[in-house]
Amino acid sequence: MKRLFLCVALVIALPGLWNTGLANAASKPGQQASAPQTPPSATTGAPGYVGSDTCITCHAEVGKSFANNPHSKLALTHSGKGITCESCHGPGQAHVEGGGDITKIFLPSKASAKETDATCMGCHAGVHPNFDRSPHAEAGLSCISCHSVHAAQTEESLLKLPQPALCFSCHTDVKGAFNMPFHHPVLEGVVKCSDCHDVHGTFQRNQLRVTADQNVVCVKCHTDVRGPFVYEHAVVKAEGCVACHTPHGSQNARLLNMPTISTLCNQCHSQVSADTIHGMGEGSQTVTPCISCHTMIHGSNLNAAFIR
Repeated sequence: MKRLFLCVALVIALPGLWNTGLANAASKPGQQASAPQTPPSATTGAPGYVGSDTCITCHAEVGKSFANNPHSKLALTHSGKGITCESCHGPGQAHVEGGGDITKIFLPSKASAKETDATCMGCHAGVHPNFDRSPHAEAGLSCISCHSVHAAQTEESLLKLPQPALCFSCHTDVKGAFNMPFHHPVLEGVVKCSDCHDVHGTFQRNQLRVTADQNVVCVKCHTDVRGPFVYEHAVVKAEGCVACHTPHGSQNARLLNMPTISTLCNQCHSQVSADTIHGMGEGSQTVTPCISCHTMIHGSNLNAAFIR
């Protein structure tokens, strides 16, 4: 019974003890009740920052076109108090007080590739985590080598030039392949370089887009040979589509690496075809093409020899 009275007394006394403790804490010098802190970047008076309205007083032409720029959405962050110009160019107070001194503001066009990339990756690192190890970065190119925030020629990705002209400005060795009799329709605008390549870096050769199956880059369009098949053509899984096809362009039909089907097949199957029932000598180019019988050459669900 005594225990019951003791418990009831404690329950009654707790609220009073709690309030007393709060009052004592608040009355101590240097201490006050904690309140939610506003992030410095969300305040209009952030040290060193002047705001985009100040920037526009000198850069009016840039300001007019910036309203349609994807980066203008930065202003919507922090409850509509986000920073736009100075998110990329850094605090502008010293630049303004210096009468527009360009040495007191960050200009990507004057900075090194690493400094420019570091600024862009401050926001875009999650989308392009492999750029630093990409061939483009290793060659000293930066984000603004291909992109232009204020003078983009395409709305998509803010490119300096539309594809493929932008890519051909460096990759001139590839441009000629698309003038071959048989080629992927890149010049025609049906296919873009970035449909197959991830220019920001991958773990694949030639910066091919990373997929669980290396052939997905091709079969996402060429769905008729996608598979999986009960009987797989081993070379397709081991070396991929490029074991037989030249992807950019070729003088041979079907973008084949060799002028005839028999020659192509004999690169691997010469010992099978030589002096056998096939009636083909090793490396023969004058006989009936192999696919006259082995029609399901990419893989088959019915026959291990890929015969229909």
